[in-house]
Amino acid sequence: MEQGRTRDAAPPDPAPGAPGHEPHGLDRVPGQTRGEHTHSEPPAPRTVQRHSVRGQVLYALRTALVGGELVPGEVYSAPALGARLGVSATPVREAMQQLATEGAVEVVPNRGFRVTERTPDELAELAEVRALIEVPVMLRLARTVPADRWHELRPLAEATSAAAARGDLAHYAESDRAFHRAVLALSGNRQLVAVAEDLHRRSQWPLVAGPAVRRADLVADAAEHSALLEALIAQDLPVVQSLVREHFTSAK
Repeated sequence: MEQGRTRDAAPPDPAPGAPGHEPHGLDRVPGQTRGEHTHSEPPAPRTVQRHSVRGQVLYALRTALVGGELVPGEVYSAPALGARLGVSATPVREAMQQLATEGAVEVVPNRGFRVTERTPDELAELAEVRALIEVPVMLRLARTVPADRWHELRPLAEATSAAAARGDLAHYAESDRAFHRAVLALSGNRQLVAVAEDLHRRSQWPLVAGPAVRRADLVADAAEHSALLEALIAQDLPVVQSLVREHFTSAK
């Protein structure tokens, strides 16, 4: 398909409720039919359901972006994506507006949303900014946070390793952000955590014509989380600094 062409064709969806079915990418939003309400649960206030559906759609679209189901340079219409997810176009537009503020897509008037085409140079710039923000914070935390607090983050590091071993790029991206978010949260600076989270998410959007991410790369990237925890526990500042910079440079 040419870049910029609106993609309206919808592939067949897995049957909701089938054994082992879990929402992933552009599968239908759980429990949803065409529209924004469910029939399998007692009625809830519409504002709550609207928020729930919008959140599920946003998660599904983010997963599809990270996983490469939504291709850089392509234009996607809200009605077509809504049909694939089993919802109306409204929560898709709302989710896409959020993704536009995060730099993942751009609005194409009267057509839909184009997935942003990022370059390796942009990825390098994001890595540089993340390092400028996070390296000094992690060095300070290495000097001040007791070892038992770092031990508490081991399950988060293990979650990244598990996702990497499966080659699950979407869940790896999610667990990777969760690990970094938990580390930075120990600073007590919520604004720093929010800024770092935004930069981190932007660095995970796929490159245009980028190579496929190999499972071995994910496994190596995940291993750096455990190594970083060990360095933080040991208060080995040179290793902390080296690992964080290398992690940002190699991040996918």
